[in-house]
Amino acid sequence: MKSINLLFAFALLAIPGAFGQGLPDLGDVSQTELSPLQERSLGLGIMREIRADRSYSDDVEIADYLNTLGYRLVSAGAASRQEFEFFLILDPQVNAFALPGGFIGVNSGLILAAQSESELASVLSHEIAHVTQHHIARMLVAQKQAMITSLAGLAIAILASRVSSQMSEAALVASQAASVQSSLNFTRDNEREADRVGFQTLEQAGFDPQAMPLFFERLQHATRFYETAAPSYLRTHPLTYERIADMQNRAQNLPYRQVPDGLEFQLIRAKLKAAQDSPQDSVAFFEESLKERKYLSEAASRYGLVAALIRAKAYARAKQELQTLRNTVGPSPIIDRLAAQLYEAAGDIAMALQTYRKALTTYPGYRALIYDYADALVRSRQPEEALKLVESRLQYTLSDYRLYQLQAKCYAALNKSLQQHRALAEANYRLGNIPAAIEQLVLAQKSGDGDFYQQSSVDARLRELRAAENETRKEGRDKKR
Repeated sequence: MKSINLLFAFALLAIPGAFGQGLPDLGDVSQTELSPLQERSLGLGIMREIRADRSYSDDVEIADYLNTLGYRLVSAGAASRQEFEFFLILDPQVNAFALPGGFIGVNSGLILAAQSESELASVLSHEIAHVTQHHIARMLVAQKQAMITSLAGLAIAILASRVSSQMSEAALVASQAASVQSSLNFTRDNEREADRVGFQTLEQAGFDPQAMPLFFERLQHATRFYETAAPSYLRTHPLTYERIADMQNRAQNLPYRQVPDGLEFQLIRAKLKAAQDSPQDSVAFFEESLKERKYLSEAASRYGLVAALIRAKAYARAKQELQTLRNTVGPSPIIDRLAAQLYEAAGDIAMALQTYRKALTTYPGYRALIYDYADALVRSRQPEEALKLVESRLQYTLSDYRLYQLQAKCYAALNKSLQQHRALAEANYRLGNIPAAIEQLVLAQKSGDGDFYQQSSVDARLRELRAAENETRKEGRDKKR
């Protein structure tokens, strides 16, 4: 339901604030009572629920952009061994949030509201600071970890509320959220620390430090007269004039720096905008922006127009506009992917496959092209070729759950049930879902196909995962004592 914000609970986990100067230093204690492994495990549990929700975006192109941007900031900040994962939520509300274990979510509304890449980076740097300063671990320690179960349960409850029409359930969730929020109010000072650390990170990463106060001030100004219209980010990260003034003072002490946006930032924004409204409205929007020259980037507006025309099934015109786009921008893996998607949507699978192959010779590591090409090969009844592609990539990375999902698709098309379930087990394992992985291995055992060596491999892997699951349960029991 629109009245209940999915991310409200997750933003609670970001802990907007608690690091008053009068508090003792809990750094060592937080690491002792809540280890990085435990924090990561908690985050993985919540992420399982988020990935199952319809608002979670599995568009790897956008995810890779966010992770590239995010790790540029992480590498520029204070030394941290924390692993991060940045992901997209399809929600028009302006919001971002941090979860335990270094998971950071970004609403599509935030990307569209940011008028520069530095503005988007300023929000990410703030969320990264919540993680690197151990705000989440500090809160959980302060609460003696009594909140861990209720927070994870609250995440599930609010996810459920998005697909429920029962007002009573929504009211219950809202009541739970308010209760949790009231217990975290004492931690609000962490926002100031996240501002300070995030600002330093933003500047050290080479972005425009003026972007942070400008963006937050614009958000605050937009809601000055309409309190109920406040963006989610302001509700979960309360802004004050003092905080904005602190950001402005820091920015004024630095020399002016003009930082141009990366093309990828503008193309990603156009991609989200093209998918946001109806196909006809999206086409009209980009047509007007190009006609009136009302755009931040001509290339992005032309990209958005092609994407909107594909949605409108106006393939002939989309091909014409694609050529204009290529003449405007030049080589780009994002545009190559759009071209292949256009050809496939128009029914020209041979041209689509040719476009993927050519693009991968130039951009062999671009994951969105790899995944799309493998999918297209399966759809064109070439699962053997798709399997060769996927397994060649698995030689270099064994942690990519999407490759295992694609591998399972290939095996399903080849009627190899045992190997299909084995691949799905590996995908679930890398998603942190050991019970689901075990279930897939049991199905593999019962599949009735596969040779002796494959069956033995499944048996051995099943013993490993069951042992890992038992160890996790044992640690949980010991922790409760």
